Amino acid sequence: MLWIKNGRLVDPKSQTDKICDICIERDRIAGIIPPGSAEQKHREADEIIDAAGLIVAPGLIDVHVHFREPGFTYKEDVATGAAAAAAGGYTTVICMANTKPVVDNEETLTYLRERAAGMPIHVLNTAAITKGFGGTELTDMISLKALGAVGFTDDGVPIKDTSIVMEAMKMAKALDVPLSFHEEDPALIGSFGVNQGPVSTAVGVEGAPAVAEDVLVARDCALALSTGASIDIQHISSGTSVAIVRAMKALGKNIHAEATPQHFSLTEEAVLAKGTLAKVNPPIRTEEDRQEIIHGLMDDTIDFIATDHAPHSGEEKARDMKNAPSGMIGLETALALGITHLVKPGYLSLSHFLEKLTTNPANLYHLDAGYVAVGGKADLVIFDENETWTVGEHFASKASNSPFIGERLQGKVKFTICDGKIVYEY
Repeated sequence: MLWIKNGRLVDPKSQTDKICDICIERDRIAGIIPPGSAEQKHREADEIIDAAGLIVAPGLIDVHVHFREPGFTYKEDVATGAAAAAAGGYTTVICMANTKPVVDNEETLTYLRERAAGMPIHVLNTAAITKGFGGTELTDMISLKALGAVGFTDDGVPIKDTSIVMEAMKMAKALDVPLSFHEEDPALIGSFGVNQGPVSTAVGVEGAPAVAEDVLVARDCALALSTGASIDIQHISSGTSVAIVRAMKALGKNIHAEATPQHFSLTEEAVLAKGTLAKVNPPIRTEEDRQEIIHGLMDDTIDFIATDHAPHSGEEKARDMKNAPSGMIGLETALALGITHLVKPGYLSLSHFLEKLTTNPANLYHLDAGYVAVGGKADLVIFDENETWTVGEHFASKASNSPFIGERLQGKVKFTICDGKIVYEY
């Protein structure tokens, strides 16, 4: 038996915000009671966490991570990715399918589901929409769902053939699973990872314009309206794309969108200061785009905050701007970046912020997660929303490709509890 005493429970699903004691038995919440009302039972506990002055919330859920296994385990593997997630307060993550081999077949998915079974947090998997990410032939979505795929995506590779996207949406609608889309039309991109404009010119690359994102966002939202499929527009970077999603959502309930901490925290100027550590697909854009993303989070045009945790080796990120891979790690800094750049400035309440990391992701993927209630799963994060800390160079992840190293942030994870077990303690 584990007791959490005197914590401030913030549960967006039930709109709870109160000081209480929480009893955990095995993997379930056994009781939520007024503080100090069960001292005798506390004495019988196997472990007690005094959470006075701390926030207790549902374990965080990330709908967009890359754990690089199989094929790229020098960057990350399932075990180190899970450790990074636990350190960031995440109890559930959903892995993308761009591994080597791609998760487009039963053997690879089965291997990953077996790997996930031994992890301290819940590691879920998507499968590819098209075979080999080729964009021309659908995978066997029926059998892959039966083996445990919770959704489908060709993340990292936009699907150019509109008819294939339409076909995939019809199948996803029938299977009641979401599709996630990486929206960057390569025909409009000079080079990936840096916003096209003065900054891309300054660093000597052609850059990626916002319109490359906007056109595919508009297409896929229109297709979702036509088919009724549930879709997630991934890592929105463009203010125009936010406006498109806002307009499309007014016409249909199954359109969703995500924003990353880097896109609401930084501008393209970070490329000048941080170099390739700030190179990411889609790129970090202007202050106007950043503000529109924040407005999209405020009015719920954007449903989720997802990290797009994308580990790379130091050697890879040491290449020049043209040849370095895009992407950054994010699981261990996401909560603090949200508190620092969204909650503390007053854009989002703490509960509204947490909703985008808990309730909303759980709803998209039909998960029994993202809430705190008697009888519910004991997946929790305990954090200090006011503690200030400096992002260091060492992470639980294998990788350290973060542009936030050296930054002072507010919000520090103290404990992560998954299935009733403490899986991270600061």
